Amino acid sequence: MKLVIAYIQPHKLNDVKEELYKSDIFKLSATNSLGCGQQKGYHESYRGVDIEVNLLKKVRLEVAVNDDFVQATIDAIIRGAKTGEIGDGKIFVLPIEDVIRIRSGEKGKEAIG
Repeated sequence: MKLVIAYIQPHKLNDVKEELYKSDIFKLSATNSLGCGQQKGYHESYRGVDIEVNLLKKVRLEVAVNDDFVQATIDAIIRGAKTGEIGDGKIFVLPIEDVIRIRSGEKGKEAIG
């Protein structure tokens, strides 16, 4: 079992969801986040004051999958999020020690679904 965490551009969320659905991956969490990387942000003027904005809006996706679905999940996220420009995002894959479904008490692979 793995937890796939991806940081993507907000406007690519629907594209990523569509690609995940095509790969039979339906369970995910999405959270708005702020971050910076190679994109480095931009400058804007607010009431005559120059402001550096280096924390840009991103979406954090979390997808818990069985080992058989890890590569399909990664490939779907890349297909949906890739523009070829700096700022497309990052994907992290972490091991999951255990999962318990609260409703039924199922554990492990059965709990992820």
